[in-house]
Amino acid sequence: MNKALSLAILIAGIILLVFGFNAGDSLASEAKEALTGTPTDKSIWLIVLGVIGVIIGGIGSFSRRGH
Repeated sequence: MNKALSLAILIAGIILLVFGFNAGDSLASEAKEALTGTPTDKSIWLIVLGVIGVIIGGIGSFSRRGH
């Protein structure tokens, strides 16, 4: 995988994680969590996609393979 593309995926993953954690701390998410015990679907998806982006981007950015 191209190093620039891997770095872009890594940065996008970090941004998604930040948005996911911020969405998890929102008033709507806290209200839903108080009632149902689970955070909103939006915050869960942002965090999951962020983790996937960080893993894929990190592996691609820091792998020794390539020129």
